[in-house]
Amino acid sequence: MRNDGIVYDYNGVLSEAVGGIHGVSREEIIAFQEQTVRYHEEMMGEKKAGRLGFMDLPYREKEAREITDRAEEWRKGVDTCLVLGIGGSSLGGRALRDAIKTPLYNLQTAGKRAGFPRLFFAENIDPEGFTALLDLLDLKRTLIVVISKSGGTAETMSQFLILSDKMKKALGDNYASRIVAITDPEKGTLRDLADRERFATLDIPSNIGGRFSVFTPVGLFPAAVIGIDIRALLEGARAMANRCATAALEENPAYLNAVIHYIFDTKKGKPLSVLMPYADCLLSVADWYRQLYAESLGKRETKDGREVFCGPTPIRALGVTDQHSQLQLYMAGPFDKVVTFIRVEKTRQDVEIPRAFSYETQLDYLSGHTLKQLTGFEQRATAHALMENNRPTITLRVPEISAYTVGQILYFFELQVAFAGYLYGINPFDQPGVERGKILTYGLMGRKGYEKYVREMKS
Repeated sequence: MRNDGIVYDYNGVLSEAVGGIHGVSREEIIAFQEQTVRYHEEMMGEKKAGRLGFMDLPYREKEAREITDRAEEWRKGVDTCLVLGIGGSSLGGRALRDAIKTPLYNLQTAGKRAGFPRLFFAENIDPEGFTALLDLLDLKRTLIVVISKSGGTAETMSQFLILSDKMKKALGDNYASRIVAITDPEKGTLRDLADRERFATLDIPSNIGGRFSVFTPVGLFPAAVIGIDIRALLEGARAMANRCATAALEENPAYLNAVIHYIFDTKKGKPLSVLMPYADCLLSVADWYRQLYAESLGKRETKDGREVFCGPTPIRALGVTDQHSQLQLYMAGPFDKVVTFIRVEKTRQDVEIPRAFSYETQLDYLSGHTLKQLTGFEQRATAHALMENNRPTITLRVPEISAYTVGQILYFFELQVAFAGYLYGINPFDQPGVERGKILTYGLMGRKGYEKYVREMKS
């Protein structure tokens, strides 16, 4: 078994670290052991019944091999891959690109990219931003990946109609060979279009929602297009899944993290969850986490219909950048936050700080150190300063950034959020709060059958 697992350090939330009012005791945590056993058994039953599909994804190695082969085939003659998708259809793929490659991947030369295509995500419909993106593309050498499980996502399908028209003009009858649709395996508008136009397709499993889809073709295919080892990614997710297969609370970091955040939200008046990676490449992971957390746990009702209006609020920050924008609030503002740091122990690159001047300056203390050392010291200092001010913190220590460790990180958060749904008594896999806005938008855009909703708005 590989010895490069993530270390989950929650000492910074304990009462002995931040005080009894603002911290939690080990006894408070262990008091949830009986519930944990019960909810774990419920989860295993749901999993066996096929209702927790995300838990099966790390074990689909055959599909990963097939996706890798198809990505290699479809990227021939292509220098750019453009993903059309929003929310869970894009955040996971972008997190994989930025973490495992680099946030500046698209600015690298073809040689630096080892000949793999650039990878863009069209996540918004702002006409200026979308036009600026299209201006960067040579459509004759672009692969379009459109992702929508239902095929009815207004934003994504609007982009797709625009691109389909442009691709037809650029490529003629051959345009369909440069389009891949990732959608429901059987039904929906996009599935119907793909069948009629003969687009290549990949399936989103019917029991997987968008924000839990990073280990499906939604996240895996764009990653494979740019040469990411998606089998290693799944291996990492599998390692975390196996590690978290126990109902023993103190041995299961995902369950433990869910319980700790639940206690802080419901009993300690700390409903804000800050995720603060100390690596540029993990900022998109924090964006992905923010959607996963907010859309899964922000619910009006419990599963049995009681109104609860629950849900901690996720916040993403970046170390060290946001030490100079948000930290003042975390340190001296309301006692309503739990800060989770992600610390990378071994970076892929490092830069030594030289003694740039021949004479003595007040900057000489920096010389001889490296940027990695400075980043690590800043994270440790920030965590300690927060602790001194009675602010609870958690640290995830990642040995290095690789497909394997990123797979661990993403599955860890998915399982944490799923288990938290049981603690809150809500369904973490639906999103009824966003449906009303969609319906009203359909009406305003003139979609048949939705006219009455516009009349309701005017009244």
